[in-house]
Amino acid sequence: MNFWSNVANLILKNRIIILFLILGLTFFWSNQWKNIQFTYTEAKLLPDDHPESLIYDDFKNKFFLKIINCLLQQFGEEGNLIVIAVKDSLLFSEKNFNEWNKLSQKINEYPEVNFVLSFDNIKDLVKDNDNKRFVLKEIFENSKFDSESILKFKEKIFYDLPFYNKLLLGNENRTVRTIIYLNTEIVNTEIRKDFILNNFIPLINQFEKSTALDIKVSGMPYIRTLNAQNIKDEIGLFVFTALLVTALIFFLFFRSYRATFISMLVVIIGVGWAFGVLGWLGYEITILTALIPPLIIVIGIPNCIFLINKYQQEFAKNRNKLKSLESVIIKIGNATLMTNLTTASGFATFILTNSQVLKEFGIVASLNIMAIFLLSLLIIPIA
Repeated sequence: MNFWSNVANLILKNRIIILFLILGLTFFWSNQWKNIQFTYTEAKLLPDDHPESLIYDDFKNKFFLKIINCLLQQFGEEGNLIVIAVKDSLLFSEKNFNEWNKLSQKINEYPEVNFVLSFDNIKDLVKDNDNKRFVLKEIFENSKFDSESILKFKEKIFYDLPFYNKLLLGNENRTVRTIIYLNTEIVNTEIRKDFILNNFIPLINQFEKSTALDIKVSGMPYIRTLNAQNIKDEIGLFVFTALLVTALIFFLFFRSYRATFISMLVVIIGVGWAFGVLGWLGYEITILTALIPPLIIVIGIPNCIFLINKYQQEFAKNRNKLKSLESVIIKIGNATLMTNLTTASGFATFILTNSQVLKEFGIVASLNIMAIFLLSLLIIPIA
């Protein structure tokens, strides 16, 4: 009890200093926001020495994959492939077929793309009798296809080149594909995101608008980019929704705009600190760490409720504001500390796992749960 009495005296007698300290820390953590990065790879939940991880790594290092690496010069990262496909017989009309080839050519012009395998650039391996060697030769050298050349092209693919038949045509020759290989250097960087969101997707939308065909897109770079963008967009949605719901519930409890505003200020500062900690530690925002800001809100609001509710009870009994605040810190401080400490300890158990993603989540969650406790204990009595 003497400890919490000393804490209460320290808080209430040094209010201005504590507020400036909180303001300084908030400024420091907000400066760390510039270091925040969103993940551009899949969340690797299993540790590196897990049997399944070892099997996966062994598969990537198989001899036949190394041969493919040498041939294609870019399979160092297995996630650099995007496939676009159309399942529609109207694609083989003269207008649509030329638009499809033009789309491939436009995509191939970007520096982020290593090469594109499509109908307009496939080659045949032919025998050079004069030089006694095999050479690669364009199947059709004309840049624009008419109805007759399209028909010849289909026959050539169907009957003479079964390799391309299975690669660029599928589903019993009813699905047409184009294969896009990205440069491996940009696969796990923000450049990939900018290319896919700002260049690739607009090209696909433009093609669909001009031809009325439905393009299906797949591939790890595309899926990871949209997944990262969804996380980025939904963080704001989750934080806003959590603030709105908790503010409404809080206001229904206390019917006080002032108390609601102060409590929202506490959790907003806590969320800002959480993002700052992520940036300071250099952790990427993953599907797990994106849950931390809403988590801080739903943990911080009960702290505020306990403190304000106890203050109202004490003030109703003695009508002495300073004495009521001191009683709140002494009686509720220890209870909220134990509550937040056990919650933080629960999340801290993730630190003991061998998964890097879970470790990062455990560290940031446990640190910020204790931070929101301190913010509640300091700001509520002072305000």
